Amino acid sequence: MAIVNESVLLLEKKEGVATVTLNRPDKLNAFNDDLSFALQDALTEVEADKNVRAIVLTGAGRGFCSGQDLQARLEKGQDSKQTSLGDSLRRRYNPMVLKLRRIEKPIIASINGVAAGAGASLAFACDFRIASKDASFIQSFSKVGLIPDSGSTFLLPRLIGLTKALELMLFAEKLTAEEALNLGLLNTVVSAEQLNNTTQEWAKRLALGPSLAFALTKRAVNKAIFNDIEELLENEANLQEIAGCSKDFSEGVKAFIEKRSPIYKGK
Repeated sequence: MAIVNESVLLLEKKEGVATVTLNRPDKLNAFNDDLSFALQDALTEVEADKNVRAIVLTGAGRGFCSGQDLQARLEKGQDSKQTSLGDSLRRRYNPMVLKLRRIEKPIIASINGVAAGAGASLAFACDFRIASKDASFIQSFSKVGLIPDSGSTFLLPRLIGLTKALELMLFAEKLTAEEALNLGLLNTVVSAEQLNNTTQEWAKRLALGPSLAFALTKRAVNKAIFNDIEELLENEANLQEIAGCSKDFSEGVKAFIEKRSPIYKGK
């Protein structure tokens, strides 16, 4: 059984439903190393547990997940010249996306607040998305001179179409829950007060369903739509490595920390 780091992630199992909660609320559940590996461990555990028949992924506090914790990376001295973003994706993010798609159990993203960058990618990789009216989505990568990763380049176009996906990825504008619903990105939108109950109702219904048929259905969908997922994730990692070595990325992160507009030069 995997050992889950409860300081950054909570795991509860009840009535056939495993609820995985990202637990860095003061950072809007942004990913640092500990949270990345804790989520990998939790997904490994719930996949192996035969008593778990449905999975919920959510965030503590007012955010779902705000993506990579840039401040934590800088505090560890991991600037753009020292860090291999391609390697980071291969070790930390891509295994999570692969798990979410390959676990042959239905997975619901219960989106309670902002889902940004890799946090949005995480929601896109789930089978269902139920959002609070307070939720929002943003492909924030271009704001720091990077490409969308963690599956976004192939998940988002498949979910909402190429034209709108490119608009969201390049302009990095925030999408409200209602806008996301209208684009077909979400299954439903409910009030913040109803989010947990609605999510658990869906999860319990799935947990009581024909789990073998559900597993085979997800396998068939993966074969039809995500058969080349490993190749696509590796391509993202290679391209992100190039972007991560750019002067634009250094300027983007510096501007983000200094809370100013970046000045990009395409280098």
